[in-house]
Amino acid sequence: MSSKPLVVFTPSGKRGHFEKGTSILQIARQLGVDLDSVCGGRGICSKCQITPSYGEFTKHGVTVAANALSEWNKVEERYNEKRGLAKGRRLGCQACVQGDVVIDVPAESQVHKQVIRKDASVRPVKMNPATRLFYIEVAEPDMHEPSGDFERLKIALHDQWEISDVELDFFQFNKLQKTLRQGNWAVTVAIFNDHTSTPPRIIEIWPGLYEDGLYGLAIDLGSTTVAAHLTDLKSGEILKSAGLMNPQIRFGEDLMSRVSYSMMNSGGDKEMTTAVREAINSLAKQLLMEVEIEKTSLVEVVFVCNPVMHHLLLGIDPVELGQAPFALASSSSITVSASNLGLNEINPSGRCYILPCIAGHVGADAAAVALSEEPNKSDDLVLVVDVGTNAEILLGNKSKVLACSSPTGPAFEGAQISSGQRAAPGAIERIEINQKTKEPRFRVIGCDLWSDEKGFKEAIKDTGVTGVCGSGIIEAVAELRMAGLMDESGLIGSAEATGSARCIPEGRTNSYLIYDQSDENGPQISVSQNDIRAIQLAKSALYAGARLLMDEMNIEKVDRVVLAGAFGSHISSKHAMVLGMIPDVPLEKVQSAGNAAGTGARIALCNISARNDIEASVSQIEKIETAIEPKFQDHFVAANAIPHKIDRFPELSKIVSLPNVHFNLGLENKTRRRRRKF
Repeated sequence: MSSKPLVVFTPSGKRGHFEKGTSILQIARQLGVDLDSVCGGRGICSKCQITPSYGEFTKHGVTVAANALSEWNKVEERYNEKRGLAKGRRLGCQACVQGDVVIDVPAESQVHKQVIRKDASVRPVKMNPATRLFYIEVAEPDMHEPSGDFERLKIALHDQWEISDVELDFFQFNKLQKTLRQGNWAVTVAIFNDHTSTPPRIIEIWPGLYEDGLYGLAIDLGSTTVAAHLTDLKSGEILKSAGLMNPQIRFGEDLMSRVSYSMMNSGGDKEMTTAVREAINSLAKQLLMEVEIEKTSLVEVVFVCNPVMHHLLLGIDPVELGQAPFALASSSSITVSASNLGLNEINPSGRCYILPCIAGHVGADAAAVALSEEPNKSDDLVLVVDVGTNAEILLGNKSKVLACSSPTGPAFEGAQISSGQRAAPGAIERIEINQKTKEPRFRVIGCDLWSDEKGFKEAIKDTGVTGVCGSGIIEAVAELRMAGLMDESGLIGSAEATGSARCIPEGRTNSYLIYDQSDENGPQISVSQNDIRAIQLAKSALYAGARLLMDEMNIEKVDRVVLAGAFGSHISSKHAMVLGMIPDVPLEKVQSAGNAAGTGARIALCNISARNDIEASVSQIEKIETAIEPKFQDHFVAANAIPHKIDRFPELSKIVSLPNVHFNLGLENKTRRRRRKF
């Protein structure tokens, strides 16, 4: 066990042991962590800002003490005085490691900005928003008939628009009188009147005729990424989308790690709540600036999220979700004011609607997928899989719909992978391996050319090849299987066994070398045996969840598969089938739904009738709890093989012939060949 402190970076997951006194910037450079700096480490540019996290991190196997980093020095103090550092931030070039530490690299400190693959669907939505504008002319005050300004405004709403019993939000009271007089007793009010029996509420007031419009945010609050879509509440048009990594990653990459962090660190839940609310505020501010809209016009937010994110957003400790019976604080939909959630970049009177959760491990994001894809209205039996750090799975038709959640972990997002990274320019996103030559070719985000095409090197000169993102690692593992470089159990063969010098020894196992620029101080990108194990664990959990629902339905095959989430748009159905991520169906029956959860959020934002529909539908969905179902483990073990140990894939075999190879690790490692540069 190393006596040197362990440094773990999030969201990349890269880690290593380093001498005490080494700066975080130096460590980041040695590990290939994407941390910006342009001033040469002199504390001038502020590009290398990092956020250290303290406490116990069971996921990383470390406890971070308060003195894990060196104390603030004069450089940081001077910078903070002149420009200011956000609370909890340090300069990576000045902070030096003194003990085990977890370091988060915020989005603004990354050289290669993330590509958030949660684009909103452009699907038409029937408009019936909860918040609308009403122009009214209010009677002036009369000494002979005394009444309050608000009372006369209510009379005007009743007489001119037949709106009764309206309430005025607290934040609007202090501007009511001034606004009425500014408008010469004519004003425009934004009234929130949703699908419930609560009275209509005035949440904003403008002098005179206001015609600039009302806007809302549809937010897909995932455990790994947060995506927000700024939407016109009159037309339903998405004006702008933005996303960022969920800053809670520094507390744990998967949901149970975050629950564990809350259990083991007093106030840990509040830390995570603050982090995610700050991220949402950042997104809202960015979108409003880019579209040039005042925050007073941003009057509604709809959230979809898994149960742990649901609780942390609301400021509820998620500890009960970490142990049976996985009790939710509330499974119903929730409507609260933006101010109650600390969302200060939104109209303080604006309303936030959170879709209902289905069960303790099946959240509002699954409800949003159900709203978007409507399996309860399908004639055929459809399996809907929303792939992410926590996969949400729906199976059903008009007769019945089942739902479960499966803990796939962050490997599909490029985390826990040796050369893995989040989706960003320079990341390998597509790969093919020639089955005869065993040579790879690939494409990176930000370039349309393949690596063996003319002009590729020139096209990527600004980004380079930096690593492998989630879609790239999935295709790489599937391609290794199709090329006969990896056997059914997931073992990579040696150079001698495979005939490829790209299969290189790494300890007692082998790796497949994709790209090597180490001679030019560039990266060496490969797929290791541990990478394959991480993907096997993730895909096995996904497949086991689907099989569990199929068992409950008493069926052996489904009619159709819908891939939702980022992977629905960026992974080929063939590679998903080769891996055994999804049950065997004809490839033309595997469809992409894009970001179905985000689409469901947008539907709920634009149409209050849809909120009624999903609240009614959720109560009819049958929930299956994978954590306590004995068959889940059996399915999980069988699914470790690629594509599967027991289940046959007849539809896949019609288009892909998988080599019947077996690699005996003990025999293969007796002879080693020197690593060749590519």
